[in-house]
Amino acid sequence: MERLYKELEKYSRNGDYPFHMPGHKRNPLTVDADFPFERDITEIDGFDNLHHPQGIILDAQKEAAQLYGSRECFLSVNGSTAALLSAVSASVKRGGQILMARNCHKAVYHAVYLRDLKPTYIYPHIVDEFGINGGITPSRVKRALEENPDIEVVLVTSPTYDGVVSDIAGIARVTAEHNIPLIVDEAHGAHFRFSDYFPGSAVDLGADLVVQSFHKTLPSMTQTAVLHRCSDRVSGESLQRFMGIYQSSSPSYILMASMDACMDKMKRDGREMFQEFTKNLGEIRERLEKCSCIRLAASDMIGHAGIFDYDRSKLLFFTDRSSLNGRMLHEILSSEFHLQMEMDSLNYVTAIASVGDTGEGLMRLCEAIEEIDRRESLKIREEKKKDIPEKFSPYIPMKQISGIADAMEAPMKRCPLEESIGRVSAEFVYLYPPGIPILVPGEQITGQFVKNMRLYMDQGLDLQGLSDYTNKTICIVGE
Repeated sequence: MERLYKELEKYSRNGDYPFHMPGHKRNPLTVDADFPFERDITEIDGFDNLHHPQGIILDAQKEAAQLYGSRECFLSVNGSTAALLSAVSASVKRGGQILMARNCHKAVYHAVYLRDLKPTYIYPHIVDEFGINGGITPSRVKRALEENPDIEVVLVTSPTYDGVVSDIAGIARVTAEHNIPLIVDEAHGAHFRFSDYFPGSAVDLGADLVVQSFHKTLPSMTQTAVLHRCSDRVSGESLQRFMGIYQSSSPSYILMASMDACMDKMKRDGREMFQEFTKNLGEIRERLEKCSCIRLAASDMIGHAGIFDYDRSKLLFFTDRSSLNGRMLHEILSSEFHLQMEMDSLNYVTAIASVGDTGEGLMRLCEAIEEIDRRESLKIREEKKKDIPEKFSPYIPMKQISGIADAMEAPMKRCPLEESIGRVSAEFVYLYPPGIPILVPGEQITGQFVKNMRLYMDQGLDLQGLSDYTNKTICIVGE
């Protein structure tokens, strides 16, 4: 078959002069930077149209579906965000009810707002030892559906940003009994399909719609993702319509070609690439699990706190047995060892390993953590930080007073954060990354939330969502 990325390569050399968009006209001299202008085109003859695919793009989507075993696949150049918005919009009528994990990405909350949905939340279990979210269990889903018979769709995140995998097959059996679709945000699990070292993909476990970010864990450019349709519970035509609404009308051919090239590479060489990657990953995990002060989250979490499985490509380094906090460890790794982590939290740092990592790169991280652990083991235990709760989770249960859309569109006023306790929020608050709301419009602000906010700011964490970027005030629903 013709490959989109190969055709772009050929077209860049064929000598055609472009009297069409984009405005750079494939001329690298138009800016003083090195961009792949020669392959950046619009919907011209022979290159199909993402919003009405009939040729080379349709072929790429069919191959993605074949590669993952889904019935139909849609390319997204607006990341998992557009895919999640489309999946929710196509699965539940406007004003309908959705059952969703409280630790969903903000894109799901935006779908709730845009479609004026009524959410019911399932809070994941908490891993007490580390203070991170555990899994969502089928029994909790079953109970919620029995208590709320008007729910039209269920959405869970698996794996989570921390690598926690829920029992998707069990949840899928529950939703199938109620004949409602299950959407799985598997944005961080696009690599699962390519090695038994990792958990099974939701595509194979009974989910109806599955969203995956290629760019997160596969060799593909930022902003590339796919939406899989795995059953007939959701209309493919409806998904196509909403993907056309939530994606740019001028989709990047460079991003689509990146996905096409990624799939071609995985089809041809994926098995060998992942064999090498998992071998190197397994070796450093074995060494890192021996560290005592900087602890690596390991697979022994499985079976506790609703954790059905664990993605071992997520490397979580906990600092609770050291004199460091997450921000301090992050800065040491960056400034001294020149290693840039994915994120830092109050008491841990996250590194994401992928098939793109070299053995040398993984070993650099391993040796850096071992050296920091060695230093910490020499320090006096009394120097340990005392200002971080041992059992801490940012996602504390909140009381929902009104709907998200009602709160965001009601008259509002700005209030100092300390004076907002007991009032109803009109804004989101996220810890970023990963962009999971710790406060949602319509929820009642509590003293514990304000206390947590101050703790986050004292620790230098990145809080987003509030219109006041200083985080000193918050918009509340007016009288």
